[in-house]
Amino acid sequence: MSVIQNTSMSANNKIDDIDFGKLFGSLIDAKWYIISVTILFAVIGIMIALLETPIYKADALIQVEQKQGGGISSLVSNNMGDMFEQDSTSSTEVAIIKSRMVLGDTVDDLDLTTVVTPNYLPYIGKGLARLQNKQTSINVSQFLITDNHIPTSLTIVITSLDPNKRGKGTYDVTNSQGTLLFKGETDNWGQGKGYRLFITDINGSVGDSFTLSKRSRFNAIQYLKANLTITEVGKGTGILELTFTGENPAEIKTVLNSISQNYLMQNIKRNSAEAEKSLTFLEQQLPKVKEKLTAAEDKLNAYRSKSDSVDLDLEAKAKLQAMVQLDGQLNELVFKESDVSQRFTKDHPTYIALLDKRNILNAEKKRLEKQIQKLPETQRAVLRLMRDVQVSQQIYLQMLNKAQELSIVKAGTVGNVRILDNAQDYSSPIKPKKSLIVASCAVVGFMLVITVVLGFALFRRRVEDPTEIEAIGLPVYASIPMSDWQIELEKKNKHKSKLDPEDILLAQSNPADLSIEALRSLRTSLHFAMMEAKNNILMISGPSPSVGKSFVTTNLAAVIAKTNQKVLVIDADMRKGRMEKLLCQASTLGLSDYLSGQKSIDEIIKHPAIEGLDFISRGEVPPNPSELLMHPRLKALLDWASQNYDLVLIDTPPILAVTDAAIVGAHVGTTLLVGRFGQNTVKEIEITKQRFEQNGIDVKGFILNAIVRKASSYYGSNYGYYNYSYGEKNK
Repeated sequence: MSVIQNTSMSANNKIDDIDFGKLFGSLIDAKWYIISVTILFAVIGIMIALLETPIYKADALIQVEQKQGGGISSLVSNNMGDMFEQDSTSSTEVAIIKSRMVLGDTVDDLDLTTVVTPNYLPYIGKGLARLQNKQTSINVSQFLITDNHIPTSLTIVITSLDPNKRGKGTYDVTNSQGTLLFKGETDNWGQGKGYRLFITDINGSVGDSFTLSKRSRFNAIQYLKANLTITEVGKGTGILELTFTGENPAEIKTVLNSISQNYLMQNIKRNSAEAEKSLTFLEQQLPKVKEKLTAAEDKLNAYRSKSDSVDLDLEAKAKLQAMVQLDGQLNELVFKESDVSQRFTKDHPTYIALLDKRNILNAEKKRLEKQIQKLPETQRAVLRLMRDVQVSQQIYLQMLNKAQELSIVKAGTVGNVRILDNAQDYSSPIKPKKSLIVASCAVVGFMLVITVVLGFALFRRRVEDPTEIEAIGLPVYASIPMSDWQIELEKKNKHKSKLDPEDILLAQSNPADLSIEALRSLRTSLHFAMMEAKNNILMISGPSPSVGKSFVTTNLAAVIAKTNQKVLVIDADMRKGRMEKLLCQASTLGLSDYLSGQKSIDEIIKHPAIEGLDFISRGEVPPNPSELLMHPRLKALLDWASQNYDLVLIDTPPILAVTDAAIVGAHVGTTLLVGRFGQNTVKEIEITKQRFEQNGIDVKGFILNAIVRKASSYYGSNYGYYNYSYGEKNK
C-alpha cells in the first residue's frame, strides 16, 4: 500500500512541476496562432484609430501683470498704498477664468445651451461618414422653448435643398414619438407647439436627420470646464496658457476666444470699479463742500464790512497758516480712513497707526486754538473766519483735482490682464494617437494570446509525454506518430462512394509509414505480453471517443496478418462503430445480429481484401447494446474465435462513456488502452484504468496515438520518434 501511495505522490509531484522548457516550446508551437491573433488585434486597432473621432486643440496666451495702485489708493501716501496692494496669484486667476461668472458669459454669448448632433449609425457611422467625407451639420442660430414643461429633445429631418443656394433648404421637426411638430425653412423662423427655431445653414443630403436638444446653463458651463485646461508658462511668469479641446476646430477656436475676452472684460471692470466707486463718492461730496466754502466766504466778507477790514499781524497769520495745514492733514486722514476701513478692522495695526496720527493732529489743533484764544476778539473772529474759508477752499480744490484724476483713471483703465495670443487651432488632431492605438491593440492581443497559450499549457494538462502515463503505473507499449499520409487519404476519399482497403487502410497504402512502423513495434511487444494471458483475445479501449482506437485496431490487425497469422477483428462498439469504413465492408449482418440470435457466426464473418484478416462489423444499431453483450452468445463467439484464430482483436467503446468495455473485458486475456496525444488528460487515463480494475480487468498497457512533433516536446522532457523509413529509391 505504501509503495502505491509513494508512486502516486511522485506522479502528482511530477505533474505539478512547471516545465518552463515545455512552456517555451508551447509558444513556438502556437507561433502562427500568436502571430494571427496579434495581427487581428492590430487590424482592430487600425479600425479603431480610423473610426474614432479626431479631437482638436486650440490655445491662447494671457498675461496677468502686477497690479498697480489707483483710484482711492492714490489718495493715500505711497507707503500706505504699498501696504494695501495685493497681487493675485496664478492659481487665483485660473479659478476666476473657470468660474461660472466668466464661462457663463461664454455660454450666453455663443448659445452653448443648444446642442445639435447628427444622427449616424451606432459606433461606426460617424467614423465612416468622416472617412467618406459625408459629414452633415446644421447651423442653429436660435432655439427657443416657450413652455418649460414640454420635452427639450427634437429631431430635424432635411426635406429639400435649394439647388441655387448652397446650404439652404427646408426641414421637418418631429418629437421623440415621430409626430410632426412644424415645418421650417432656412433663414426664417419656424415655430409650432411651444418651439421656435431659426436655422441659417444646412450641410447634408435630403433625409439626413439631426437631434436638437437643450441643456441647462450649468451643464453647458460644466462642458466648458471639462474641456478647458489652464497652465502657467514657467514658474512665476504670470503668463497663462489656455487650451480647449473639441471635435470642431472652428468651434473650439471661437469658444476659447470668447473665454479670453470675457476674462479680460471682467478684469477691466474689476479694476475700474474702485475708481468708479471713489469718483461717485467725490461727485456726491463736491456740491456740499462748495456750499460750505461759499458760506464761509460770505461770513468773512460780512464781518470785514462790519469791522472795516481788519488785517492780521504776522503772529496771527502764522497761527492761521498752521491751523489750515492741520485741518488739511486731518481731512487727508479722513480719505485714508475711508479706504482703510474697507480693507481692515479697527484692530489692525494699519488702522491703529492712522487713528494715532489723527489723535496727535487733534491735540496739536487744540494747542493752537488755546493760543488763538489769547488774541484780541476782533483778530480771533477774523482768524476763525479766514481759517474756515481757506480750509474749505483747500478741501474743495483737493476733491476737485481728485475727481478729475479719477475720471481720467476710469477712462484709461485697461486692467492688469492682456491677451498675448488669440486662440489658434492646431492643424492636426491631438487625439487619437493612431500609432499608439495600433501598437497598444497589438500588444494587448499578443499578451492575451500568450496568456491563453500558456494557460492551456499549464492547466489543460493534456498528455504529450509518455512518462506522464508511466508515472501512474501504466506501461506505454507504443507511441504512434501522426500520419500525414493518413490525413491525405481521408481528404482524398471523403467524397468517394466505392473504396478499396488499399485506398483507405494505411497499412496497405503505405506500409513504410512511421505510424505502421510503430505498430510493428507494438506487434513485437504484444507477442511477449500475451504469453502469460489466459487467451489470445486482445481488447482495445480508451477513455474517450475520437482517440483513434479503430485506426490502431485495424492497422495493427493488418500488420499482424502479414506475418502469416490468422486474425479476427470484432467491432464491439454497437453504438458508433465505424470500423467497416476502414475495411470497406458493410455494417449490416454484424455482432448485434448474432447476439440477438438472428444470424449465425458464419453469416456475420466478413473477409476484407487482406490475406489472413477476417472481420465482424457492429451490425444494426440495437436499442440495448450493453444487455446484448451480457448474453452468453458473446462468450460462445469469443471461445470459438479464440480456437479458430491466432489473434482476436476487439474494438470497444470508451469506458468512461458506457460500460460495454467492462463487459467485454471479462472475456479477454489482454487489455490495452489508446489515448490521443494532446487530447486526453492524465486524470482521464488514470480514472479509466481504475474503472477497469474495479471490474476485475487488468490493463496491460497504453498506446499513445497521433503524436505530433512539437517544440514543446523538444524543449520539454518528452521523447519523440525517429524517422528511419525507406529512401525514395527503395520505395
